[in-house]
Amino acid sequence: MASRAFVPSVLLLLAFFSSTCTAQLSPSFYNTTCPNALNTIRTTIRNSISTERRMAASLIRLHFHDCFVKGCDGSILLNETPTLKSEKNTLANKDSARGYDVIEAAKSAVEKICPGVVSCADVLAVAARDASVAVGGPTWTVKLGRRDSTAAYPDIANSDLPRFTDSLNTLVSRFGGKGLSERDMVALSGSHSIGQAQCFTFRGRIYNNGSDIDAGFAGTRKRGCLATGDDSKLAPLDLVTPNQLDNNYFKNLLQKKGLLQSDQVLFSGGSTDSIVSGYSRNPSTFLADFASAMVKMGDIEPLTGSAGQIRKLCSAVN
Repeated sequence: MASRAFVPSVLLLLAFFSSTCTAQLSPSFYNTTCPNALNTIRTTIRNSISTERRMAASLIRLHFHDCFVKGCDGSILLNETPTLKSEKNTLANKDSARGYDVIEAAKSAVEKICPGVVSCADVLAVAARDASVAVGGPTWTVKLGRRDSTAAYPDIANSDLPRFTDSLNTLVSRFGGKGLSERDMVALSGSHSIGQAQCFTFRGRIYNNGSDIDAGFAGTRKRGCLATGDDSKLAPLDLVTPNQLDNNYFKNLLQKKGLLQSDQVLFSGGSTDSIVSGYSRNPSTFLADFASAMVKMGDIEPLTGSAGQIRKLCSAVN
């Protein structure tokens, strides 16, 4: 009898831990434990972007680079230590990913009102939404309850993050591997309506005299990116509305004015041409799909329940 009574108890215990580890994200996660968390984060993000408009693109990209590496767990925010290799030094992030200090500032502000409650992963997810709104992009309801990773994954960052030289098939494969559709991929790529790129990422494209780039556009871009040297010099991804999250990016692609190769391949006779064309004609459709894709991306493999931890500092494990 004792052994028979023990079995249901074990099953109940296992069910409890299983439900804890697979807890669902919820927009109301902090309603009781830290009701002013989102307003506090928003204030920090608005102040940062009002000081530097480029920061909006950087924060959206930071969230993207976090979610694509073992899920949205704040692992990209961890600094290098003797026992931890950081994602900050990987090919896609070194000397390009930025905004870490803004997320740390937002986290610090939240810690003052609710210590040990709100994760860095959630701060970053909310910051990306607030960054979009600050530059005329859409808003969306951010699901919350992520916990922070206790490790970083530089090898996965090097293998999984998209590259500016990727072909359409490679991009589709990378996004598909994260559960994102071609439409999600194209919508998320629309974030390149804002932000800047370093000269070395597009030099080959503007100097190769290829048929997939408008000659006048290439000539204009050469004036700000010489054939040699000055690799890190910045140029806006969209010359027309560089500080506005809008559908002009897609209009550029139709005119062969995508700055990066990974941009122009979205409109190059392939499977995503019709999506690009649709977004170029319908800005409201793009903005709605962008918001939907950001929510979907935020759902990639979050740590929940008792997994991970709530970091005191976003740059270091407790």
